[in-house]
Amino acid sequence: MAKEIIMPKLGVDMQEGEILEWKKAQGDSVQEGDILLEIMSDKTNMEIEAEDSGVLLKIVHPAGDAVPVTKVIGYIGAAGEALPDSVGEETASPSPSTQEAPAQSLSGVSAPATAPKKVDNGKVRATPAARKLARERGIDLEKVTGSGANGRVHEADVQAFKAVRVTPLARKIAQDKGVDLNTLVGTGARGKITKEDVLASVPAEKVATSQKTPLAVNQAQDGVEVIKMSAMRKAISRGMTQSYFTAPTFTLNYDIDMTNLIALRQQLLEPIKTKTGYKVTFTDLIGLAVVKTLMKEEHHFLNASLIHDAQDIELHHFVNLGIAVGLSDGLVVPVVHGADQMTLSEFVVASKDVIQKAQAGKLKAAEMSGSTFSITNLGMFGTKSFNPIINQPNSAILGISATIDTPVAYEGEVVIRPIMGTSLTIDHRLVDGMNGAKFMLDLKSLLENPLELLI
Repeated sequence: MAKEIIMPKLGVDMQEGEILEWKKAQGDSVQEGDILLEIMSDKTNMEIEAEDSGVLLKIVHPAGDAVPVTKVIGYIGAAGEALPDSVGEETASPSPSTQEAPAQSLSGVSAPATAPKKVDNGKVRATPAARKLARERGIDLEKVTGSGANGRVHEADVQAFKAVRVTPLARKIAQDKGVDLNTLVGTGARGKITKEDVLASVPAEKVATSQKTPLAVNQAQDGVEVIKMSAMRKAISRGMTQSYFTAPTFTLNYDIDMTNLIALRQQLLEPIKTKTGYKVTFTDLIGLAVVKTLMKEEHHFLNASLIHDAQDIELHHFVNLGIAVGLSDGLVVPVVHGADQMTLSEFVVASKDVIQKAQAGKLKAAEMSGSTFSITNLGMFGTKSFNPIINQPNSAILGISATIDTPVAYEGEVVIRPIMGTSLTIDHRLVDGMNGAKFMLDLKSLLENPLELLI
């Protein structure tokens, strides 16, 4: 029986993903674990692996389509296997014998379609799935061209109708010149219809008129540039806004003497590099110290989440550590799963792996979700202090600031010591000030006496 390939949900805020490229063509043999396609979510590009072996029977959505999460984007099955009739109702991907199914080529170009025809009661012929999707998206079925028998509208027809991408200027010109955007093929990024595409579809004399007519669409004053917010920035905006206005938070600031940790790192550089191929960083050492501190029973609320509309508390008897990684176009938080079971060498390898994938835009869904606590390090930029925003649904996040040579009182004398600033932001619904302070005291003690990290 054919297996569905669905658009994965990579995060709680992800609503849809864009298919960037199919790595396999329709009809190709596929082995479990093969890379099927690459998609772009709100925060990263991700390669989707095949969960089954067989033949890629059908590509429902070609490259360039934006598909809601959990929707079917293709099918894998046995060679020569015919897809059931019900497939056509949901995805417009039926077997060749199904007369009403829209025939779609591998490139995503549909077969000649007919205008939707109405039945006796005046309603447009459409599949139940198409009607449901049209209602959800506020689309008038009478405006959708049906590709099925007798002009019947399938879900894929509704998807295609909604998927038209067009620049504001191109839309304005199309309205002025009476151009049907659904008849155009976009040459812009990811198939977006541009001004040039619209102008190329109208007579030369109309083009000239359009070019002479000034159109004030998204124009800005001299020296000001208006750009679209990227999907990643929109996702960050939603997440930070939700966190900021949902969780009542407070921040605890502590200074940590890094003398011993600096010395320990210097001693570990060569042994760790010999064993793992990587340099151990201060983020590695601090991250592992956070993990060990979180595993103390008295700090379990720092490693918890609110669930069921904040009516219940989910305690975690493990630590999945999120590590904030800044990219050129936004922030992602890859996760080191099972960090509480790792030695320092194992943690170094695991953290480097997810950070490098984040930087390359190759994180998998599981590597971006499931964190129980997060850390964010701005110390390399000289930041002295900051109040990080919690990565929901975590109950806390640790901000790491710069290590600065600072005069301090030590054993009755004023000496210069490397002092690192830390900031713990806490969800007050879960953790009180006393509990947060106790956690920071234990973390401070471990970082200032770091040999315990190796035990």
